[in-house]
Amino acid sequence: MTDFATRRVLMVDTQIRPSDVTKFPIIDAMLAVPREVYVPHALRELAYMSENLAVASNRVLLEPRTFAKLLDTLNIQPSESVLDVGCGLGYSCAVIARLAEAVVGVEEDAALAADAQRTLSAEGVDNAAVIVAPLTEGAAKHGPYDVITLEGAVETVPQALLDQVKEGGRIGCVFMEGPLGVARIGYKVDGAITWRQVFNATAPVLPGFEVKRSFAL
Repeated sequence: MTDFATRRVLMVDTQIRPSDVTKFPIIDAMLAVPREVYVPHALRELAYMSENLAVASNRVLLEPRTFAKLLDTLNIQPSESVLDVGCGLGYSCAVIARLAEAVVGVEEDAALAADAQRTLSAEGVDNAAVIVAPLTEGAAKHGPYDVITLEGAVETVPQALLDQVKEGGRIGCVFMEGPLGVARIGYKVDGAITWRQVFNATAPVLPGFEVKRSFAL
């Protein structure tokens, strides 16, 4: 039988801590949440590898380092609400739920969202809910949010999501520019988002978050 608990500790010790992620609540959450139950059963043996893991069409589980460093920079507080866009099978929601007061996950695929909610409920995560909606629209009726996270890369962020960041809140995601990517945190001040680059990272671009390109003959 695979010892996933040992793999979880190894993930934290070899991928998370060496990446300058030092906040105890994040370390504790990533040690506590069983990553393997939030991936398709056939992929459980790969759950703790140090790269993005495809868990559905156009959806990945971000590599542990990227996910943890985003959380570290976002510095989610116990009183805050979080919108988790593209939450896949719910792993990111489960981790964030241990840091925040409440988290709303958004998935476009109804079956994926149902699986995520089922697993979160089975794991006793009672302050997270997954709703079915276009990723680019978020979940305005439950917002605005102190923090928005995106579980995948973007080329551009729709205004509809930026509007759901509370004044004084922040949004974190990986921006891809060709083959290269950089994680950025956006801070909302006086109604406008100011972006700051924080570290290099790569991930597949979420559907709907591509820059519309025009072709000239």
